[in-house]
Amino acid sequence: ITELHHMEAKTVLVTGIGGNVGQGILRNIASLNLSIRLIGTDIASFTPGNHLCDATYKVPYSYDESFIPTLQNIIDKEKVDLVLPSTDYEVYYLSQNAEKLNAIVVASDAKTAKTYLDKYESHVYLSQNNIPFAKSWLTGDYDFSEKEIIAKPREGRGSRGILLNPENPNQLPNGYMIQPLAKGIEITTAVYVTKQGKLHGLFTMERSLTNGTTTESKVVFQYDDRMTVIAEKMIALGGLVGSFNIQSIVTTEGEIVPFEINCRISGTNSIRHNLGFQDVKYAIQEYLLNEAPDEPKPIEGIATRILMDVVYPNTSDFSRLNNNSVSHIIY
Repeated sequence: ITELHHMEAKTVLVTGIGGNVGQGILRNIASLNLSIRLIGTDIASFTPGNHLCDATYKVPYSYDESFIPTLQNIIDKEKVDLVLPSTDYEVYYLSQNAEKLNAIVVASDAKTAKTYLDKYESHVYLSQNNIPFAKSWLTGDYDFSEKEIIAKPREGRGSRGILLNPENPNQLPNGYMIQPLAKGIEITTAVYVTKQGKLHGLFTMERSLTNGTTTESKVVFQYDDRMTVIAEKMIALGGLVGSFNIQSIVTTEGEIVPFEINCRISGTNSIRHNLGFQDVKYAIQEYLLNEAPDEPKPIEGIATRILMDVVYPNTSDFSRLNNNSVSHIIY
């Protein structure tokens, strides 16, 4: 990475700093030791990510009509150069309004992001283009052709609202969809697409989830060739920019079945940064420094997640705890 020390400091805004994705992005950027000011936003004013930022702001939900004006004000006030969204909905709304913002937003285009926000639309879009994706039905259309099924919200974050083998699948509320309940290994594949629209590399981990968040993960290489074919076909359709991730089941027969696409940096970004796939750094190199991104050099590895504490001694005032200058203990 170019020595940024000779340049004036740049400012990067990371959204969703209350979540593990946003916090991972912040830690990755800090680890680069560049002159970068970090601004964080979240729907809560006090989050576990505050201590990683130089300044933080509470913002409305991304679908709220005041979200974009609020972001515009923060970007102008803080002279933000680059915005890295960490949630699916923010990717969509920021991409849709990118031309109104005085900063570069690293996000897939709005139409693509909207398609992948909806798992049923993802199924329709990819199936039409002969790209594998889990069979999917709207609740009223389900034909009872599967022994076991999973019902899930078409738009959902994490693993909320999931129902296994519901009794009356065709009477589920609107907004639900049905997929076969695939048995097998769950893998998550991070993909980075360059500014030129080329596949820069991908990185796959087997993982176990608790409440939708990765708790243990292990790097695996044996699916790379097949995942590369899937990723290349998706990228060829256009619209994907920067990081996205493909969640798949590897069935007992060894078939890879993608079942969800997230058009954003994924939650294991801080883990893979230490295992040779540094997609947050690639985005900083391409969009902030105008450099070619480093070549990925993935290595084997296993990671698990722990809870740690951010403790602010001698204070009783939450409103002060909004940046990294407030004395705190990481324990």
